[in-house]
Amino acid sequence: MAILEEVKNDYGKLSLYINGEWVESKTSVYQPIMNPAFDKIIGEVPFSKTDEVNEAVKVAQEAFERWRELPVPTRAGYIYKLKQRIDEHIEEIARITTQNHGKIIDEARGETRRLTENIETACSIAYTLAKGEHLDQIATGIDESLIKEPLGVFGILGPFNFPSLAPFWFIPFALVTGCTVVVKPSEIAPLPLQWAIKVMEEVEFPEGVINVVHGGKEVSEAIITNPDIQGVCFVGSTAVGKQVYRLAGQYGKRAICQAGAKNYVVVAEDADVDKTVQALMPSFFGNTGQRCLSGANLVPIGSIYNRLRDRFVDIASKMKLGYGLDESVMMGPVITKRSKERVTGLIQKGVDEGAKLILDGRDPEVPSCPNGYFVGCTVFDEVTPDMTIAKEEIFGPVASIIKASSLSEAIDMINNKTNYGNAASLFTKSGANAREFRRKVNAGNIGINVGIPAPMAFFPFGGRRESFFGVLHGQIDCVDFFTDKKIVIERW
Repeated sequence: MAILEEVKNDYGKLSLYINGEWVESKTSVYQPIMNPAFDKIIGEVPFSKTDEVNEAVKVAQEAFERWRELPVPTRAGYIYKLKQRIDEHIEEIARITTQNHGKIIDEARGETRRLTENIETACSIAYTLAKGEHLDQIATGIDESLIKEPLGVFGILGPFNFPSLAPFWFIPFALVTGCTVVVKPSEIAPLPLQWAIKVMEEVEFPEGVINVVHGGKEVSEAIITNPDIQGVCFVGSTAVGKQVYRLAGQYGKRAICQAGAKNYVVVAEDADVDKTVQALMPSFFGNTGQRCLSGANLVPIGSIYNRLRDRFVDIASKMKLGYGLDESVMMGPVITKRSKERVTGLIQKGVDEGAKLILDGRDPEVPSCPNGYFVGCTVFDEVTPDMTIAKEEIFGPVASIIKASSLSEAIDMINNKTNYGNAASLFTKSGANAREFRRKVNAGNIGINVGIPAPMAFFPFGGRRESFFGVLHGQIDCVDFFTDKKIVIERW
């Protein structure tokens, strides 16, 4: 099929969004924004100066004092309108996502639809979970109430792999509960969220309620350490998540830090091989493996090993690579040239450590995109749980197949051979196997005959061990994150 018409080829220099206006940054430091399918510059992102960050926080604090006073139905009305506007621009945001990130258009559309689900859920919690409690006559003539009050300004630090969706795990929940936000999109893939904010302009939120700054580590630190910031929401790698969590704790800020992963997918002997492999393809190779819920270690149990491996490799070898706006393409590039170098370096590490490379995705031929950052589907056999490729997050389309003789052995690998605890999946026809797996596995998101156990917006996004730092998770858990409980005891 023909490639869809792009929205634009050059987005120029991005602006900051402060106090309801797009303003040019005063910085002299800009970073190219790339289209990874072509190694082509499609814009420039500024690295905001500290005084610009402080200005964004200042106006957000001033806006908070007004925004929190609006009646709940009025705030929810803005959020409802936002859902309608995003729905009207799904295709536009999806195409921009493919341009800047590289994921195929169908995945980009799915990301944007998930974004709207979070907005929709935020509307509902305004009238449900954000409510307080009251008990009459706790003592003679005395009543007691619990009120959930918004805390103030929050920082949102977005990732590159789901550049529009992940910030919206937090933004609508913060706004509907009465808080205001300062958002820093990924400096690698800033365009999708920038475009979503442009759509938000159509809703005409009060000035200062949502603000956007751009940059890297220094900008993130300026947000976290600002005295008026109450907390920070982060999605990214474990290494950076630890830094964010540590800095937030040092400055007495709340933090939600969704971090890295090394997810196991276990296949029991009774699983249907064909149906299972169809589910494994998007799990291991969807989003080019750049997903915190991606399958990484494939663990067939017992006699199913050879059949599953051979079918898995056969289908993976036929995945078509290319520019994601071509509807026939099945997998796009990784996000940056550096990412490609890192992934291919880890593939070589697997070879050096003795794993058997049975499908090599290094340097694939992609005639339509000869300069793109492509890594094809890669599969290792004869991997042991102690190898680097089995333990370290690769964040690319690389699968490691590890033998297990029993479900108990597979569960032991998940719990004791990795420090991560984001997700784990089991494919089986046995309810007993499924129950044992979900009860014993130490991970925050469990899939049973589901390769990508992504929670809907009205559930929290799980994560344990090195995959999450904090107490409350994203999505619906944000209600208690963005508010605090005030207890009122009254006698009249």
